[in-house]
Amino acid sequence: MERIAEGVHLVRGGMPRVMNVYLIEDEGGVTVFDAGVRGMHKAILKAAAPLGGVKRLVLGHSHADHRGAAPEMAATGVPIYCHEAELGDAEGDGGMHYFKLEELRTPVRQIMRHSLLKTWDDGPTPIEGTLVEGDELAGFQVIHLPGHAPGLIGLYRESDGLVLSSDTIYTLNPLNGRKGAPRIPLGAFNMDTAMAQASALKLSALAPKTVWPGHADAMTDDVPAALDELGRKGGVLGKG
Repeated sequence: MERIAEGVHLVRGGMPRVMNVYLIEDEGGVTVFDAGVRGMHKAILKAAAPLGGVKRLVLGHSHADHRGAAPEMAATGVPIYCHEAELGDAEGDGGMHYFKLEELRTPVRQIMRHSLLKTWDDGPTPIEGTLVEGDELAGFQVIHLPGHAPGLIGLYRESDGLVLSSDTIYTLNPLNGRKGAPRIPLGAFNMDTAMAQASALKLSALAPKTVWPGHADAMTDDVPAALDELGRKGGVLGKG
């Protein structure tokens, strides 16, 4: 676990360790944002224990690499929440019905299908309750950022300009897991890529100082302008 901001901690998991789970100190306990992949529940619970334990888990969205450990967390009594537009997918196939894996080259397609269905996911997640934009959560405001997933949310803290953005943007190449320039999520995994670009613009309008995504490392350099470029041009930052 590493501290990334006042009252906010990061647990990295998966292989390579680019699956980000955030622990937010929350009145004697912890609100967990995103759940990473199957098997991460032990690390999450261990990291949360000195902070008072897990009070709730909030899914940034329900793709396999973000809900993977959620059923294991639920089995320990942790209540799970998501955006109201994500409820069906969280309790269903995790968004697989709109993925376009046929757009990927054969070896990558096979690897991703196996990872999504066999390695990362632990299946449908029981949801205790739902959230909407504007809800307050452990000192953060819920922001609805659809496109990559219908009910994708980020958490925004105005006091320090911090955003936990789930998969609104990537700071890695999703096809090889290597860290790289910020980019809009790959179309093969998006519900609606144009909507994902619009969400990057929406995030830019908040003028955040730091954006921590669902994978890899934070955006810290001229963040509003970088998000604006991604929203207007799509693709990888600086490449149109």
